Amino acid sequence: MRRTMLRIGLLALVAACQVVDKTPGARSTPATPSDSLVSGAAAPPPAAPASPTTAPPGAPAATRIVAVVGFLSPECVLHDTTQDTYFVSNVSGSATAKNNKGFVSRMRPDGAVENLRFIEGGRNGVTLHAPKGMALRGDTLWVADIDAVRGFDARTGAPVGTVDLGAQAVVFLHGIAIAQNGALYITDTGIGFDDLGNVTHKGPDRIFRIGPDLAVTVALRSDSLAWPSGITVDPVGKRFIVAAFGGRAVLAWKPGEKTPSVVARGPGGFDGVAMAGGKLLVSSWNDSTVSSYQTGQEVKLVTGVPSPGQIGYDAKRNRVLVPSLSGNRVEIWQLP
Repeated sequence: MRRTMLRIGLLALVAACQVVDKTPGARSTPATPSDSLVSGAAAPPPAAPASPTTAPPGAPAATRIVAVVGFLSPECVLHDTTQDTYFVSNVSGSATAKNNKGFVSRMRPDGAVENLRFIEGGRNGVTLHAPKGMALRGDTLWVADIDAVRGFDARTGAPVGTVDLGAQAVVFLHGIAIAQNGALYITDTGIGFDDLGNVTHKGPDRIFRIGPDLAVTVALRSDSLAWPSGITVDPVGKRFIVAAFGGRAVLAWKPGEKTPSVVARGPGGFDGVAMAGGKLLVSSWNDSTVSSYQTGQEVKLVTGVPSPGQIGYDAKRNRVLVPSLSGNRVEIWQLP
C-alpha cells in the first residue's frame, strides 16, 4: 500500500492556488559533538517503549482551519517566524528527476498564497529539481534537492549558494535541521523508484552534516535509521529527532552517538516531525495521521490526510501545517 502511495509522478497542472473549506473540519507529524546542540558527554539511550500508549477516548484533537489546494506534490511546510509566512516546497513531478521544475511557494497564515512560484527552477538563475525538506538559518532558506542542498534569500528568493553532495553518492536527500551553531544536518532516505514507480530502498541510511564552513561529512551511517525522513531539533533534550519511514519507530540521536535510540513507536511510515513545546508531532503515511507523543502516550491529532509530508509548526498560533503530497494541498490545523 505504502509503495503505491509513494509513486510521485503527479502531473496535474493548476493555474493558481485557492482557499477552500474554511469551516472547521473533522476532529479527531563524521559527527561533530562540539555542535552546540549537545551538552557534555552523550547520555545512555533511554529504554525503547514496546508500543505506544493510546490516549483515552475523548482526548482533545486538532481542528482543521483551512485547506489550500493547487500545489504540485507539496512535501514540506515551514513557518518563517521573522516574516510570519509559510514556505511550501513543491516536488512538481518525479521525486528523483533532475528536471528543474521544482518550486517553493509563499503562503500567509490565513491560507492566502502570496506567490505560488516564489522560487522556481529555470527562472531568475534558479536551479531546483525536486525540493523536499527546508530549514532557515538567518535569512537563508536551505532546501534539500535530490543530491544537493540549495540556499535562497528568504526575502527575495534569489539563489545564494549550493552545496553539492554528489561526491558522497547520496541517494535521496530529504529532511533538514539546523544546530545552534549553524551546522546543517540532512537525512538521506536511500530510496529510489523502479520503472513502474514502485519504491526501492537502495541505502545506505545516513545523516550528513554541512558545517558553517560548508564542509560535508557523514554524521551517521546506520541501518537503525530505517529510511530516515524528517529531522528536527529537540531543544530541551538537546538532540535530534528523526522520523523513520521504513519502520515503526521515532528516533533520537545526538552527534557522536553511533546508533539512534527509540523514543516512540506508532503506525510507521513516518515522514515529518516537529516539536510543539514539549510534545513531539509526527506524520504517518501508514494511517494518514499526525500524532503527538509525550511520555509514551500517542494522541492522534489529525486524521484523514493522505500522504502527509514534512509537517511544520506555527508556535505563534499553536498550529500544525500539513502538506498532502498526493492531495496537492496544504492543511492548517489548530492544536488543542
